[in-house]
Amino acid sequence: MAFDSFRAWVNHLDQAGELKRISQPVATELEITELADREMKLPRGGKALLIENPTINGKPSPFPVAINTLGSHKRMAMSMGAETVEEVAQELGSLMKAKPPTSLRETMKLLSTALDLRHAKPKIVKDGACKEVIHLVDSPKLRVDSWPKAPDWRNPSTINSQPSTLLDIPILKCWPLDGGRFITLPCVVTKDPDTGERNVGMYRIQIYDDRTTGMHWQLQKVGARHGRRYYETGTRMPVSIFLGGDPMFPFAATAPLPDGLDEFLLAGYLRKKSVELVKC
Repeated sequence: MAFDSFRAWVNHLDQAGELKRISQPVATELEITELADREMKLPRGGKALLIENPTINGKPSPFPVAINTLGSHKRMAMSMGAETVEEVAQELGSLMKAKPPTSLRETMKLLSTALDLRHAKPKIVKDGACKEVIHLVDSPKLRVDSWPKAPDWRNPSTINSQPSTLLDIPILKCWPLDGGRFITLPCVVTKDPDTGERNVGMYRIQIYDDRTTGMHWQLQKVGARHGRRYYETGTRMPVSIFLGGDPMFPFAATAPLPDGLDEFLLAGYLRKKSVELVKC
């Protein structure tokens, strides 16, 4: 089942009775984590929570926070349009372990799987919801006029004259001894400088100030390998980070896929619809 946005996924949970709405102000510093921790420890993972009025340093945030949306077997299965998680696990297991067919029946079954994968291939589109509002940050290191030519990026009607910063996003400080606020469910897109192969991983991101972050990736991760290669070649590493979208995106980003297998292909296969990508 394909969801066009994270909002569509949250609405689906709401209609299914799997969402609790919390209207009173809740602080992004420790309080949201405490509420979520209590909910997750309830039988069968509790419910998803939608914090409608989160606060940042005591000030209201313009964005709500959804948490625990995939924190139960039921909601995980719902996100994939399946009855159970085991159903999808068996399907993926047979796909990963597929052997050369020995009969016409096995051949037809393998061809059917290959057809599904062909339809799951990600595709580039000209426009998308992520480009409806664009905030540009002028920096001595990265000037707007030095970006690759893409006129639609600089359409005045889509550019906000008073851009938000990282400090406007309700990013949580989860635990008292944390070094600060961390984005914990980001999809980080990198590209191998040698092969051009794309990787989508999930690496925790610490907020340093209004426009600077640090990214934590373990040494064995594909993103870290890409980073080392860019460092060795002395070139700047392009990185794209996105939040939200179909719940299959973070699932694919954390799946233990073989190196070189496109996570967006897996996401498209699971959601039964190709992932549409815009150039950035």
